[in-house]
Amino acid sequence: MEYHVVILAAGQGKRMGAGKNKMLLNVLDAPVVIHTLRTFEQDTACSGITLVINQAEKDVFQDLLKKFHIKKVNQIVNGGKERQDSVFLGLKAVSEEGIVLIHDGARPFVKKEQIAKVVQAADLTGAAVLAVPVKDTIKKVINNKVKETIDRSSLWAVQTPQAFRLSLILKAHEYGRSINAEVTDDASLIELIGRDVAVVQGDYRNIKITTPEDLLVAEQYL
Repeated sequence: MEYHVVILAAGQGKRMGAGKNKMLLNVLDAPVVIHTLRTFEQDTACSGITLVINQAEKDVFQDLLKKFHIKKVNQIVNGGKERQDSVFLGLKAVSEEGIVLIHDGARPFVKKEQIAKVVQAADLTGAAVLAVPVKDTIKKVINNKVKETIDRSSLWAVQTPQAFRLSLILKAHEYGRSINAEVTDDASLIELIGRDVAVVQGDYRNIKITTPEDLLVAEQYL
């Protein structure tokens, strides 16, 4: 089943400490964002890519798309102040109704099989996310003191891509903006409007490259 994907590449990645956009850091033969884009470029079910960037880096991204022969990016959109703003701007630029994916540009290891499953789930339910069961013991800590040990049996770590019917996720974003809701992922906005979100089991290798240690892991995966 076909889908369109909005890829977020506007963040500066302060935890990386590289002094530049972490999407532009090289892992082996190419920048992080190119490894991510290649996954969707090579997926025949992907009908197009909307790339959300920092306006100041537009020329850099355009040069990379040309150099690495990425053809499916049909529009480049300037991001907003926060991730939530950038997603909304990217979604507003998508013209075709249907299933839209929202994906972090710093997650280059999602597999086509996982993409297909989350797309199928969103087609059936309207909203779906990839996630993996939490493996570590989780403790709530306040002022460097443990306040509670949380039962991890029902806890899942959510990944991207997250998949939605375009009209539904736009409605959720517009509602979130109307009440000034601040969320860390798009599925949370679906929850706010009272809709269910299906969970599709992902892969522990679908990491988000955030710290210098993640770059070392990424090199090993590649």
